[in-house]
Amino acid sequence: MSTDQVKAYVPDVLNQFTTIIKLIYLQGGRSFWIHNTGPAGCLPNLLDQLPITAAQLDRVGCAAPFNEVAQYFNQRLKEAVTQLREDLPLAALTYVDIFSIKYSLISQASKYGFKRPLVACCGYGGKYNYNIRCGMKIIKDGKQVLVGKSCKDPSVRIIWDGIHFTEAANKWVYDRIVDGSYSDPPIPLKMACHRFVN
Repeated sequence: MSTDQVKAYVPDVLNQFTTIIKLIYLQGGRSFWIHNTGPAGCLPNLLDQLPITAAQLDRVGCAAPFNEVAQYFNQRLKEAVTQLREDLPLAALTYVDIFSIKYSLISQASKYGFKRPLVACCGYGGKYNYNIRCGMKIIKDGKQVLVGKSCKDPSVRIIWDGIHFTEAANKWVYDRIVDGSYSDPPIPLKMACHRFVN
């Protein structure tokens, strides 16, 4: 599927999303915490398995076309949330920009104490440590041998298994979420489920 085909599918996804939010609202739901999608173009599983040319990599080493699709989706999602705020006047809808948080961490990894931001901590082989996935075994001399092992210090790594963030990276992301600086409206997480009238 091309990036243009994925973009063409976004309106359908968001129509389904808004329909579900409205149904929950009709059943009494009033507090909604909605986060956008992260920078998929920075995940080792995608970087390793899809045909990406050097010209398609951004300055960090992420696949720009896939991040552009993510940002396209995120912009349309934010527009949908804005419309939902108008349509559902009693709802508290908090939109969180996970893409910006995660891309900031990946692009400035050393500043925040992390190493090798695009390389999986758990796995084996290849540029992204993803040729053999986390937990995978091979047969050697008639015995199963665990090859897809954890790196020595996951606390300084961002990507755990090629798809998911490490506990340390998730903690860093959470710390950015909790203060509300990446939220719309920009309020701390503990206040996000309350509706404020201007």
